[in-house]
Amino acid sequence: MLPQSAVLVTAPIVPDQQQALTELLVTMNLVPGFADPDNALVPFGQFDRLHFARFLILQDPVPDEITVHGLPPSPWLPMLAFFADCDGTADDFLNDMASRCEAGLRRIFAHCRGFTAGTDLLDWMRRHQTPIAANYVNWIGRTVRQIREEAALFRALSGWLDANGSELAGHAPRDIHRRLSAFVAEQRRAGALALSPPEPAPPGWYWHNLVHAVTVPVVLTAALPLLLAYLPFFLLLLRRHETTDPEINTPPDLARRTAIAAFEDHDVSNPYIVIGYLKPGPFRRSLAVFLLWLVNYAARHIYRRGRLARVRTIHFARWVFINDSKQVFFASTYDGSLDSYMDDFINKVGWGLNVLFSNSVGYPRTNWLLRDGAADELKFKYDLFRHQVPVQVWYKAYPGLTLFDLFRNSKVRAGIEARHMSDRQIRDWLDLL
Repeated sequence: MLPQSAVLVTAPIVPDQQQALTELLVTMNLVPGFADPDNALVPFGQFDRLHFARFLILQDPVPDEITVHGLPPSPWLPMLAFFADCDGTADDFLNDMASRCEAGLRRIFAHCRGFTAGTDLLDWMRRHQTPIAANYVNWIGRTVRQIREEAALFRALSGWLDANGSELAGHAPRDIHRRLSAFVAEQRRAGALALSPPEPAPPGWYWHNLVHAVTVPVVLTAALPLLLAYLPFFLLLLRRHETTDPEINTPPDLARRTAIAAFEDHDVSNPYIVIGYLKPGPFRRSLAVFLLWLVNYAARHIYRRGRLARVRTIHFARWVFINDSKQVFFASTYDGSLDSYMDDFINKVGWGLNVLFSNSVGYPRTNWLLRDGAADELKFKYDLFRHQVPVQVWYKAYPGLTLFDLFRNSKVRAGIEARHMSDRQIRDWLDLL
């Protein structure tokens, strides 16, 4: 099994270069925000291990919100951010990027502080990688190659059934399965279809993953007496903050929201990113760090096969601290529209939204951390819309496919490769086609 890696390269933009950079990024797109896979700067389509990528200008759209806590804004230069979700190691991917797209990447990064004509591109990207507090992969080990091959298999089988439907009328399901299997075998011999075996994990990956899986429970178990002793104080501090932290119920700027919406819904999937301040003080910051530490563990070892809690529409997601951990951003790629995405979370895991986002300035007031908060749908959506950042360039390796399609296609492949299936299993399998 070849696991996935999250790449995040960030660097401050030279102040008078932001407009020029914006105009350059626009040239990479087919339509606003949606990348041309064969664009001249970074032809994403050449990378057969790249699921998603994005370039964006990262800046807080509401930097003055921290003033509700009586603190001045903590300004920072807008940053260029490059995201990638890839198969294999992040370092291998960056090395591949540097060798294939050096000229284009140099044109882009030339707008960033500290990047000159003589800069070693690969070394610079490595040094500007930003740590990720928590990372989520919908299905660890499902590669771009697997997704594309299984999509081609589904299209071929569906096409064959459409072409031969009348001839198959009255045939037993097992006979139809046998004929479909023979068709696939013929197509594979002819080179029209491929079903590659799983690629191996990098050396040591399983060992490191096992150590991580064991270490976190051991640490929590060892710390349990301290955590229990701290619990009454934690609850008192939590309620004090929940009852005194100010809310911000300002509606988002409609013109800005309309401008961001122009970058969305060019595919069945969309990119998303929000950024904001953490509420000041060690209590909120330490709570955010601890909770994201737990989320990262759960995403790596529990929610690793098709869902994040009860939500099944997220391909990849990450939480990242920036600006000396005064701020945090959340970025994801999801299926459907933004409204349906937010509704999915509110209706299924509203408590999870409260746990993860209630430490951010402006979030609707929670009650004992788990209750209220996102349940106030209008305030919650106002908060997210105010903090949303546009994604100037976004690439998807398999346009038109949702996570439901990926799951179905894998089941179709499993049915073709199965040596033994009951009649009921074959009928259920044929229903997928």
